[in-house]
Amino acid sequence: MSRRRSAATAAALTTALLLTLTACGSDSSDSGGKGGTEAARPGGPFPYTVDNCGVKTTYKAAPQRVVTMNQHVTEIMLELGLEKSVVGTAYLDDAVLPRYRQAYEAIPVIAKEYPSREKLLAANPDFVYGGYATAFDAKDGRTRDALKDSGIDSRLNVEYCTEKRTTMDDLYQEIEEVGGTFGVPERAERWITKARATVAGTEQRRDGKPPVPVFVYDAGDKTATTVGGKGIGHELITRAGGRNLFADIDKSFGEATWEEVVARKPEVVLILDYGSVSVAQKKERLLRDPALRDVPAIKNKRFAVLPLSDAVLGVRAPDAIAKLSAQFDR
Repeated sequence: MSRRRSAATAAALTTALLLTLTACGSDSSDSGGKGGTEAARPGGPFPYTVDNCGVKTTYKAAPQRVVTMNQHVTEIMLELGLEKSVVGTAYLDDAVLPRYRQAYEAIPVIAKEYPSREKLLAANPDFVYGGYATAFDAKDGRTRDALKDSGIDSRLNVEYCTEKRTTMDDLYQEIEEVGGTFGVPERAERWITKARATVAGTEQRRDGKPPVPVFVYDAGDKTATTVGGKGIGHELITRAGGRNLFADIDKSFGEATWEEVVARKPEVVLILDYGSVSVAQKKERLLRDPALRDVPAIKNKRFAVLPLSDAVLGVRAPDAIAKLSAQFDR
């Protein structure tokens, strides 16, 4: 997965005030839906200052022309009821959740994957929100510095700028900071409260059960791309009652040899579902490999499946933990 790279700090949450729509302005410096029935409103508790991945920005008002790049950050915007602020989106890994479909379909898709700099600027954004570090790829002229030079603020999902292991607290931070940036902190707080309760309920139901050894199969033939110990995927597996057998890989995603997979004896294979290679094709590849025939998960055909968009730092994570937990018990 070439677009995934590892690269967070907390922000303040203030009391929401209803204001009329106002123009967006900000000062930046480098320092290192489902929104209910409420209409999206760019006004709110401003000025709001946030340090995102070493880029410190003070927002005098909420961004009004946003381009989202990568599905999980698009869904964060939709969950917070901010679809009217999104003027373009790009890079869909799989189908958006049914509750977002109507809002998503009203947003122009400016590129199937990442847009060129020209296409991005043609949308006339005042803010670009990227889910992976490669959303701001230098070779395509989309660095955050280059966007700032064009008067465009930006945000990178914190999973791809933190040096430490990503946890659910990082997700709550992401939601809190996006809510603050767009002047809807009360929506962010409601979501966080609900998410914490969902995760706690799943963990309570698993209390006392031994962890299940899990190997994540993302992709690969000669080697396997799998989930390492640094990203939110590892956190989801752990909270769902699994033991990630490749937690020693110090990345969100990394490469494992098939010999290592055999030696670590997974009891469940978790398949990430996305792209042109189907889950059925991935299962077939694993089942027909003679080198894997004695692996407990392969011998017993114990597979779990998770859409890729569930396995990254976004609003699907709490429900993904519950879904994984149920599959680990089968």
